[in-house]
Amino acid sequence: MSPRVRKLIGLFGILGFLVFYVGLVAQGARFVPDHGPLQFAYFALAGVLWGVPILPLISWMNRGG
Repeated sequence: MSPRVRKLIGLFGILGFLVFYVGLVAQGARFVPDHGPLQFAYFALAGVLWGVPILPLISWMNRGG
């Protein structure tokens, strides 16, 4: 598979995952108490954790070949 096709597939995979992840985080935010530091911690953690499941896809996209 050419690098161009691999990156195109990865692009749509990342976009699809992010749409799902944002919806999941938004639904989970309903259960966070209305307390500023807790909300900050929740969204800060959610803003960082999206990258963890994406890392294998990014490494696959950038693999030589």
